[in-house]
Amino acid sequence: MRVTSAVALASLALLTACGSPPQPPAAAAPAPSPPPPVVSVTVAAPDAGGPPASPPPAGDILELQRAILASHGALDAVASLSTEVGPRLAGSAGDKLAVPWAIHAMEERGLTNVHAEPVKVHTWQRGVESASIVAPVKQTLSITTLGWSGATPAKGLEGDLVRFDSLDALKAADAKTVAGKIVFLDAKMDRTTKGRGYGDTISARVSGPSVAKTKGAVAFVLRSLSSDASRFPHTGTTAQTDPKTALPAAALSVPDADLIERVLAVHGSARLALNLGPKWLPLSESANVVGEVAGAASPDEVVLLGAHLDSWDLGQGAIDDGAGCGIMLEAARAIGALPKKPRRTVRVVLFAAEENSGDGQKEYARAHAGEMEKIVVAMEADSGGDRALHAKYLGDPDARVRFLTVGPALLPLAVTIVDGTARGGSDISPLRALGVPIVDIEQDATRYFDSHHSANDTFERIDEASIQQAAAAFATAAWTFANMSENFGRVPTQSRDDK
Repeated sequence: MRVTSAVALASLALLTACGSPPQPPAAAAPAPSPPPPVVSVTVAAPDAGGPPASPPPAGDILELQRAILASHGALDAVASLSTEVGPRLAGSAGDKLAVPWAIHAMEERGLTNVHAEPVKVHTWQRGVESASIVAPVKQTLSITTLGWSGATPAKGLEGDLVRFDSLDALKAADAKTVAGKIVFLDAKMDRTTKGRGYGDTISARVSGPSVAKTKGAVAFVLRSLSSDASRFPHTGTTAQTDPKTALPAAALSVPDADLIERVLAVHGSARLALNLGPKWLPLSESANVVGEVAGAASPDEVVLLGAHLDSWDLGQGAIDDGAGCGIMLEAARAIGALPKKPRRTVRVVLFAAEENSGDGQKEYARAHAGEMEKIVVAMEADSGGDRALHAKYLGDPDARVRFLTVGPALLPLAVTIVDGTARGGSDISPLRALGVPIVDIEQDATRYFDSHHSANDTFERIDEASIQQAAAAFATAAWTFANMSENFGRVPTQSRDDK
């Protein structure tokens, strides 16, 4: 069912005050979250002696926002991708279906120069996965194998658990206390609007198995990096790179991690049986899929909109990153549908293999290294489908004043400029490393990690009004930057790393 939330109604009301009233969606239902307050935005004046910042073309932006908020294009794209393709881990059958789906989706929306750029992707396949406590109580556990995990022996293995509440605690442990045991890394993740809980705990998943391996552990289990208490375990990649030495590694659902914690508290020990059967396969063919709205005056200058086409294999890949694909496709469609074409080219790139290798982003940066000076700014949508909240900037500090001109244009959507440095998502991080300026449109991440990387990543997690508002925010920023006569320079060298 399509849902029109108070967020969209508030945004439409603000836009109506600025021009002719749009046609609102037909249905109305309670929103998952209240509308954000409208906050005034102060736009800084240009530095003395510098070039004046170009004001955004308000009439075109209002038309763009009204068209997106009154449509359901972003939602329809997610529905199609999650239904017609579904899970699409790099190298899988779903991945191979996703590439022609993306080409068709771009062509259907009027994008030009639509093409697939081949990428060789590392391929890993989930196999059998089971776990249970066998002593001092007997309980079957809900688990999922972590990316690049090694396999247990065919009949599984058993081992006593040794618990650590953080990666640092595991690193500091005496190897004698770990050798021959199964490490249980019980790092708890907080729910936050900006997703900081995930950032604070992701190293436990990525590096935990490798650290446990160096200390002689026979396997590794992790409390799922999740803000939800459902019994869906959450997968994700690890830093293991050698199938011959990779430690068997899995994530426990949050309730099952709680169960083990209680058993250890009462009995002082627990023994686990674990059976994991993943396979590491040869390199496979995939592709980054690219489409454009060609610039009318400076077509060689590019505003890049990125999302990733692949997903983990447990759910439908709706929020991660079907939502990002829908947001960027809708933003580009709406920009291309305006009577006035953008001054610069708006390019959508749907990257391959973000989830478990980053092969797509690496290949794009390599293949396009010669045009980095022509990419004016890059933005990425990889935070689900909930509403946009804030915008941040990274580029030449002296050019920040030009970024601030987008503030008034975003105001009707209740998106505000905030202090802080944009970082970009993982797919555009190689572009940042090459000096491409970055703008973050930060979305509400309160619900995102409830379903992220789990079997619960399904289309039903998407709220229509919220994803349309996010698409309108990205489109507003892209249109503004594409029509500026100036640019954002280059990212300072000291700000190009990924720390």
